[in-house]
Amino acid sequence: MRMLKIIMVAFFIISSSDAKTVGTRKELQDAIASAKPGDTIVLQPANYGKGLYIRNLNGTKNANITIGGSATDPAIFQGGKEAIHLVDCNYVTLKNIKVSDCTGNGINADDGGSYDSPSKGLTFQNITIENIGPKGNFDALKISGLDDFRISNCKFSGWGGSAIDMVGCHDGIIESNLFVGKPGYSQSTGIQNKGGTTSIFIRYNTFKNAGARSINLGGSTGLQFFRPKLCNYEAKDIFVVSNHFTGSEAPIAYVTSKDCIVKYNTILYPEKWILRILQEQPTNTFISCQKGVFENNDITYDKRVKTKFNIGPNTKPKSFSIKNNTYKTK
Repeated sequence: MRMLKIIMVAFFIISSSDAKTVGTRKELQDAIASAKPGDTIVLQPANYGKGLYIRNLNGTKNANITIGGSATDPAIFQGGKEAIHLVDCNYVTLKNIKVSDCTGNGINADDGGSYDSPSKGLTFQNITIENIGPKGNFDALKISGLDDFRISNCKFSGWGGSAIDMVGCHDGIIESNLFVGKPGYSQSTGIQNKGGTTSIFIRYNTFKNAGARSINLGGSTGLQFFRPKLCNYEAKDIFVVSNHFTGSEAPIAYVTSKDCIVKYNTILYPEKWILRILQEQPTNTFISCQKGVFENNDITYDKRVKTKFNIGPNTKPKSFSIKNNTYKTK
């Protein structure tokens, strides 16, 4: 009898959610407007245009709302200032889509300015974002005020500011993505963690000439944009583990951050420095950049690197643990 009840409950959960296939922008907008937790919106291969604005779309922790196309023939969102903007959405998955040729951000996801109630449970999976900007502070994926999120198996190619720009984000996983810089794009950073961002795992990613700083552990954020409130660091408890870096002026930069850990990465041929320790916020409001860990990394560099570590003023380099790294010159 107990097993029968379990089967009946499972059947109810499956049958109570819907999968709806759409092929036009209007059909997609109608499906989003009526979506409920557990629903899947299947995108047929098509160009769905630009500027899709999605507000207050809410799944649950156990029943995400999924919007996605085919893994082999993804849906396309192209052009305009931005392709997709998620505002105050929770437990939504975007997957198997391609975004390109935006003059602003590619995909933007935020908490709608309600800093005390972050968006939760967003997933970005198998998404290609390319040709964004091309120059200036324009990000491929801009996320602000997101908690408990995941970005996986995505490809970023050609952007203006950051491939992934985080402001006040927490408890996220960024894994198994590809970041490729392109000529003609300003590409300041690959992944930027700033504005009070904490507890992010960055692992198993590949970076190829992904900006001046492939990973920026910190940044320089306007005080009004910190989430959930102003703190005395830009980034804290960021874990950068088992990634592969080629190129960049500096693959790793610690910037007004603390307790950020970089371990077991492969670093090939940085253009100027192996890592940087910098202070880009005033120390009368923020702590000095401190207590970073850079250990057990495998590094190969050439004569372009005159100084391995670039140490800026008002930092605390002696508080860092830099050890057990392998250095090879070519």
